[in-house]
This record gives sequence, structure tokens and C-alpha cells, in this order.
Amino acid sequence: MLTLADIGFDATAALLARHGLRLVRVPDGGAIPGSYWGECEAGLIGSDVFARADTPVHSLLHEACHLLVMPSERRASVHTDATDSQEEEDATCYLQIVLADALPGVGRDRLMADMDAWGYTFRLGSTRAWFEHDAEDARDWLEVRGLLASVGGGAAAIAA
Repeated sequence: MLTLADIGFDATAALLARHGLRLVRVPDGGAIPGSYWGECEAGLIGSDVFARADTPVHSLLHEACHLLVMPSERRASVHTDATDSQEEEDATCYLQIVLADALPGVGRDRLMADMDAWGYTFRLGSTRAWFEHDAEDARDWLEVRGLLASVGGGAAAIAA
């Protein structure tokens, strides 16, 4: 799985900052604050996303996207567990795939492979199958809220 050590913190921090989030680097071996899954998985508290060098990129993007899809009033008080509904979870998964294209050396193809390797589960059997053939509800949820346009993932980017 691709980690932050593989791609570096700078581009990732810049991407998050463009969307009002802050990447907080945790020292190697340190406990990651706000991590739902523990170990090396990213954590979130408020508008901060916590990660170490060994944090998988898919994990960091997933937690960041949870923050991006939630209302700002909820974001201010979120700590560790961000999921509010299945619709929000699906939107988070969709958005992390779109945002992967904005990170040099990542891209949606690699991110979807890493999501499958980690154990994300979708009805159609793979992340790619879900994204390409079963994610209309997630895409519509994001579009209604203007979130795809705000991350540069409008219709043209989605069709790519």
C-alpha cells in the first residue's frame, strides 16, 4: 500500500490546506490522535488530519474526505468517529477516489487498488466496479452539495 513516506507530506498537506484542513505529522512510532482504526491509520480531530510516514494514503484521504463532506458545525466538534450515515460514508469513498488524482504519484487507479487491498467492501466486489457502475447516489450526493466542483472533480473529471 502506498504510504505518505512514498509520496511525501508536502503535496498532501497542500491539498488538504486548499480545502480548509490541516495535515498534522505524527512522529514515527507515535500514537495517532483521533485514529478510528488505530495502528498507522489516519486520525481526525476538528479540521486536523493526523498521520505518520507509514500512514496509507487511502486512509489519510478517507479521513480528510469525511471532514469535507460533513457540515462545518459538525466538523468543529468531530473526534475520531466521523460517520453520520451510509450516504455520507459512500460520498466519502467517492470523493477520496476523485482527490487521489490531485496527488502526484497516486491517482485513482492506485488508490482503488489500495482500497481493495485494505478491505473496503462494495456490492459489486471491487472499488473500481462500485465507482464506475454503482456510485451514482454518492456522486449525486456530492454534486447536490457542490462538493465535486469544489475539489475539481466535476463531470469532466469523473468521466476520465
